[in-house]
Amino acid sequence: MKNVTLRQFRYFEALARHGHFRRAAEACGISQPALSMQIKELEQEVGTELFERNARQVRLTSFGEEFAPRIRDILRSIDELGDLARASGERLMGRLRIGVIPTVAPYLLPTLLGSLGSRHAGLDIHVRETQTPRLLQELEDGRLDTAIVALPTSEPSLIEIPLFTESFVLVRPGTDAGKPVPAPDALREMRLLLLEEGHCFRDQALSFCHVDVRATPRDFLEASSLSTLVQMVDAGIGITLLPEMAVGVETRSASVCVARFGNPQPSRTIGMVWRKTSPLTKQLVQISEAVRTSAELLRERTAAG
Repeated sequence: MKNVTLRQFRYFEALARHGHFRRAAEACGISQPALSMQIKELEQEVGTELFERNARQVRLTSFGEEFAPRIRDILRSIDELGDLARASGERLMGRLRIGVIPTVAPYLLPTLLGSLGSRHAGLDIHVRETQTPRLLQELEDGRLDTAIVALPTSEPSLIEIPLFTESFVLVRPGTDAGKPVPAPDALREMRLLLLEEGHCFRDQALSFCHVDVRATPRDFLEASSLSTLVQMVDAGIGITLLPEMAVGVETRSASVCVARFGNPQPSRTIGMVWRKTSPLTKQLVQISEAVRTSAELLRERTAAG
């Protein structure tokens, strides 16, 4: 394998991840024929096929399955060499790949990005918004530097830094204003609107209502975003829970009422996570302080508004 290139390894990893030549080529910023040629040359150098190809998708061969994690380890090590160089400075410079869960990103990012831009001139921020399991996998693969998620993740390979705790509130149709707030156990008997499976906030809401997350009742309705949940409440379809940071954005144009639960209030802890092996730990701690400050500013604005 004397003639194998690092670029071919990156193309291989992209194709293994996307399972599709066109999507992998777009992710790599090259043409599909160029990607196909590089993969073919890699297979010739290795001496065996790495992918099974058909009209609809591309799959790793049995050898490709063994090959893939080793390539990811190599690419992660290469990336960490670059991180090591960046870590030599007091402040983080260059690219920062940060993942954020969807129930945080739309509300925290506007404040956070402005804060990072003023505190860390020269920082090139790349944001990835998706659900927690994907963020953790991309962290492990070295495709993200850090992620903002609900804690704990229970991942022994990650450093976890708790940043702030926020409560959940009850959102009901506007006609329910002034009515008593139901007890948690009573919510499971009502038409509770939830995020679809895969969102950690869904599991947190079900846990508060004392519902087994593995046996969700069929009459619970689901949506892909908090915005859709609020609009469904506005239409009289049911009730839902919202994290406190989302209230100002999601309820301002809806005819709904917001109520707080009694103590102990349902809540979640949001924090930052990154690989224990990352050379950027010192700089990421600085970033975490900017996240904490941005969350405090957002909370003050929500309270004032």
